[in-house]
Amino acid sequence: MGKKVKWSWTSAALGAASAVAATAILAAKPKDPHFDLISINFTSFKLNLPVLDAELILTVHITNPNITPIHYSSTTMSIFYQGSLLGSADIEAGSQSAKSCKMLRLPARLDGLQLAQHASKFLSDVAKREMLLDASVDIGGTAKVLWWDHRFKVHVDSRVTVDPVFLDVIDQENRSELDVFA
Repeated sequence: MGKKVKWSWTSAALGAASAVAATAILAAKPKDPHFDLISINFTSFKLNLPVLDAELILTVHITNPNITPIHYSSTTMSIFYQGSLLGSADIEAGSQSAKSCKMLRLPARLDGLQLAQHASKFLSDVAKREMLLDASVDIGGTAKVLWWDHRFKVHVDSRVTVDPVFLDVIDQENRSELDVFA
């Protein structure tokens, strides 16, 4: 009735190696980074009659959930109000360690003329103390896996509700999409 099964160290080692390889592949699957706008701070106002241009600093918290460090190139984030380009924020080239968080301070410029074109909506937003802004950015770079650099591109769309009086971030929704090129 009982057939004796011969134990093999080779089979056990192959099974363990397969399990470790499968776990490594699942853990190495690229994951989308996370972006959160923490604060907005005005740095200056410039009077360009008849409108006022503003410069500010956006503090953004970025999380790299991947098991590889990344290096990214400089780019520009576009900021929209009511579908019109309101301004931009510069992102300098840099890097981020694997499974880490980082705070970036992004200098931004807002065009008062674009805001003036939506003056009635802006005044309504100030009265209710909620202003909806959209932002979009494409960030390209490389991630080093073993000896190879893999190029990637992350597209981020953000919808942020801010208090236009005190510039507090009330709510935000961020969507990122990661493309890795072989």
